[in-house]
Amino acid sequence: MTTEAPAHPGEPGPRNAHVRRRELAAFLRSRRERVTPEQVGLVRGPRRRTPGLRREEVAQLSAVGVTWYTWIEQGRAAQVSAQVLDAVARALLLDPAERAHLFALAGTADPRVDAGSPVAPPTALKIVQRLAPYPASLQNARYDILAANRPFAQLFGDPAELPPAERNCVWLLTVSERWRRDFLDRDEMLRDMIAKYRAAMAEHVAEPAWNAQLHRLLAASAEFRALWERHEVAPMSPHVKRYRHPRVGLLRLEHRNMWLAPRAPAHRVVAYLPADEESEERLERLAELADGRPAR
Repeated sequence: MTTEAPAHPGEPGPRNAHVRRRELAAFLRSRRERVTPEQVGLVRGPRRRTPGLRREEVAQLSAVGVTWYTWIEQGRAAQVSAQVLDAVARALLLDPAERAHLFALAGTADPRVDAGSPVAPPTALKIVQRLAPYPASLQNARYDILAANRPFAQLFGDPAELPPAERNCVWLLTVSERWRRDFLDRDEMLRDMIAKYRAAMAEHVAEPAWNAQLHRLLAASAEFRALWERHEVAPMSPHVKRYRHPRVGLLRLEHRNMWLAPRAPAHRVVAYLPADEESEERLERLAELADGRPAR
């Protein structure tokens, strides 16, 4: 007699798949029972016993077969497509958090994630600004720079002066002449960042925004193409890099990531902390230049 080994919580497996389908079914039932017929333009009728919508009504609103939707709510559907999930999310009037939860339970990438211009949370913006005189930026998992404080702008260039499509660290490290000049460890950094980018993209391979950015990078740089073809992956980890500023000189900074959410939109604050006293003093001099005072 053989027994099935338990699957790791983070890995796909029969037991985990069953649990996810069960959670997905319960979530859909709870959302369906919350929506009234009037909210979606249906007539309630005198004999309605269901507190919210009926299954067949959700199927009709989603343009999904009644049998297939019933299977999803019963936890019998092994794989639900992104198109069906998108239609059901619209029919059930899910908000962004509920939609993200729906796709996460289904184990399917949401094609609408990051489709528009990313929006920076106000609280995260405060954190980024309060980190001055240390350079800091707010980024998403795709390395888009959503916001930056003044020390970051002084040291690396102001992202607000760039077209939205170019406000991305992978793009800048690949094509920016300023970053190539001032980042003394630029070649090593690019290889490391591309490896981290590939690791992060594993969870977003079906998302149009990620694919569009990748194709743009591949088309723009032979160097990027060569490094991408290596299929290297690397985890996020603190590391010290060297930068050269024309006014204050050499800076040795340690990168620190603080994730604000584990899932979409997965914003993180990236802080650049001085690795030695000399770099600390030079960041203070940089802050004086930002305030209009002469540097010592």
